[in-house]
Amino acid sequence: MDHAWTVAQRLAEGRPVREALGGRDSAEDWVALDLAVRYPPWYAADRWVPPLPDRDAAPTEPGTALALCHRDGRIRGAALDRVSRYPDLLPLLVVRCTDWAAPVRERARALLAEAPPAGLVAQAELILLLDRRERGGFAAEQLGRALREGPAEAVHPLLESADRATRRFAHRVAVERGLLPPLRLARIAARSGDAVLQDLCAEAAVAAVRGTGRDDGVLGILLTGRSGRVRAAGVTALRRAGRYEEARAHLTDRSGVVRACARYVVRQGGTDPLPLYRALCAGESVAPGAAAGLGECGDLKEDAGTLWALVRHPDPAVRAQAVNGLRALDAVRREGLAPLLDDPSSAVVRAATRALLPHAAEFPVEWLRERDSPESRRAVRVGAQRLLRAAR
Repeated sequence: MDHAWTVAQRLAEGRPVREALGGRDSAEDWVALDLAVRYPPWYAADRWVPPLPDRDAAPTEPGTALALCHRDGRIRGAALDRVSRYPDLLPLLVVRCTDWAAPVRERARALLAEAPPAGLVAQAELILLLDRRERGGFAAEQLGRALREGPAEAVHPLLESADRATRRFAHRVAVERGLLPPLRLARIAARSGDAVLQDLCAEAAVAAVRGTGRDDGVLGILLTGRSGRVRAAGVTALRRAGRYEEARAHLTDRSGVVRACARYVVRQGGTDPLPLYRALCAGESVAPGAAAGLGECGDLKEDAGTLWALVRHPDPAVRAQAVNGLRALDAVRREGLAPLLDDPSSAVVRAATRALLPHAAEFPVEWLRERDSPESRRAVRVGAQRLLRAAR
C-alpha cells in the first residue's frame, strides 16, 4: 500500500505513469494503485481526493490514470473514453471491467473487447488475478479467446510465466490446441512442482500416446517423474500399451498410489503381485516399498510375521515401511511397536506413533511423560505428546 500511495502522489504531481510506477508493473501493483486512490491510507492528508481533470486543459496521462481510479463512478466512467490515447493505461481498463458500478463496468468491457489481442496477452497476469473477483470473468474470457484463436507464438511465452495462474491457463490452452508435443508434455509433468500441471500434462501425454500408438520414450519419462501422481499415470498407461511386465519394477515405489497402480497392471497381465512381494521381502536386500506393499495386499496370518521381522531391519526406511505395512494389515500390537518410539530414526518414530494412536490408552502415562521431556529428541517428544492427547 505504501508504494501504491507513492505512485498516486506522483501521478497527482503530473508525472508519467511509467515514471510514477518506478519500475514496478506487476498485477498486484495496479490493483493496489486503484485501491490507494479510492481509499487513501490513514496517513494521507485529511480528505485527500485525486485532482479532477481540468475541463479547459488537454487531458493528460497521469490525470486520466487518477480519474480511472476515482471514488466517484461518474468520473471513472468519463475517463474510460480517454484510455485509448494512453496504451500504458490498459491495465486500469482491465481493472474497471470488474467495477461495482454497472455503467462503468459495461463501458469498460465494451472498450476491452476492441483492444488488440497482444494487449490482452500482455496483461494476462492481471486479468487472471482479477478473475478471482465476482465480476472478473469477462476479461478472462477475452484472454482465452485471444490465446485460442491467435497465433501460437502468443501462447508459448506465457508457459514460462513466473505467475502460477498464468502458467496454468497457458498450459490448458496449449493442450487444447495441441501446441505441445507428447515428449515435452511428459517432461513438464515429470519436472514440474505444480500438481495441476503434473495432472494436466501427464494426462495429455498419455492420451497422445494412446491416440498415435507411438511411445517415443514418453512413458519412460513419466515413470521417472518427481511426483507419485505422474509415475502413477505412467504405470497405468503400461496396461494400455500391453507392457504388463514393466509394472513389476514399480511394485516397490515409494508412493502408495504408484504401488497400487502397479499391482493393478500386474494383475491385468495375469500375475498375482502377492507372491512377488513375499519374495521381495524374503531376500537379503529389501526395498522399503516392498514392506509397505506386502502390508497393502498381504494376508494377516501369513504375512504379519514377515513384517514383524522387518521392524528390526537395519535400514530405517525399511523399518518405517514395515510399520506402515503392519498398520495396513491391521496387525499392530502395542508391545511390539512401543520400543520404536525410541528409535534413532525420526521417520520410524513418526510411523510408530501413527500406528499406535488407536492404542494410546494402553500406555502407562508416566512412561509417555518420561519421553515428553527436554532431554528427549524432538520426534520422540512429539510422538509422546500425540499419544498423551489421544489417551485422554
